[in-house]
Amino acid sequence: MIIKVKVPSPGESITEVEIASWFVKDGDYVFKNQVIAEIDSDKATLEISAEENGTISLMVEKGKRIQVGDVLCIIDTSKKIPSPASKKILSEKNISTEFIHGTGKQGRITKKDCILAESSTTTDSSLSPREKKITPLSSLRRKLSERLVSVKNQTAMLTTFNEVDMQEIFFIRKKYKNIFKEKHGVNLGFMSFFTLSCVRALKLYPDVNAMISGSEKINFEYYDSAILGIHKVVERPVVINGSIEIRPVMYLALSYDHRIIDGKESVGFLVSVKETIENPIKFLMEGSENNIHRVLEL
Repeated sequence: MIIKVKVPSPGESITEVEIASWFVKDGDYVFKNQVIAEIDSDKATLEISAEENGTISLMVEKGKRIQVGDVLCIIDTSKKIPSPASKKILSEKNISTEFIHGTGKQGRITKKDCILAESSTTTDSSLSPREKKITPLSSLRRKLSERLVSVKNQTAMLTTFNEVDMQEIFFIRKKYKNIFKEKHGVNLGFMSFFTLSCVRALKLYPDVNAMISGSEKINFEYYDSAILGIHKVVERPVVINGSIEIRPVMYLALSYDHRIIDGKESVGFLVSVKETIENPIKFLMEGSENNIHRVLEL
């Protein structure tokens, strides 16, 4: 049986990724859930695991960029499985099965075969020259490095935090996620609500989307000035109308250039996002849940 391993989506807005690393070679025998590759996008780095046991054939070279959904590799599950003892040796010693000749029944790779293969590749470390390994940076790491240096040298970055109660968004998502997926073919995530919330907040605080150029301040008609960090949702005790309740809470972190944005704008922006997420019917749907079909294009 041939299994095609495809590129998963790292996020809602990501359509292309780069093959950062292959941890196996073409023709290697891989095991289910074994990490075989690492992919980079502009926002995240993901590990790819084998879906079944079998012999792997790599379809894309390291460093190449491919689309989400493209085939990374194929796994042939019909190939002979090494014996349990040989599996351990292959895994621990990182030995490829490509050049191992199985002497067991029906060509099965035995423990003895693995030991012989290991001994044939072992060299005296005392005779090895001192070497260094040069590895090219991934696209994600290159962009992060360039931007971090630029930010450090050219701006006065600060970060302001706030927290938001996600319960109302959870209710809406649970109620409409199936309808949304049937209509659009994708899951209803949290990013859509944060995008709408940020649009509202940016209209109230336009300086969050400005930059300094020399002695001038430039306000953009598109959005690309600050960074809103969205953290993990955790259940926490909060006080609601004098009573303690367990609510899903998320931390928000706004990183911005303090030369442009003062505390008033940064705090006000986060408060606007917070109140929009906590009261989506009021601020995103004009006070009526009947408008949700228009907002979500259902």
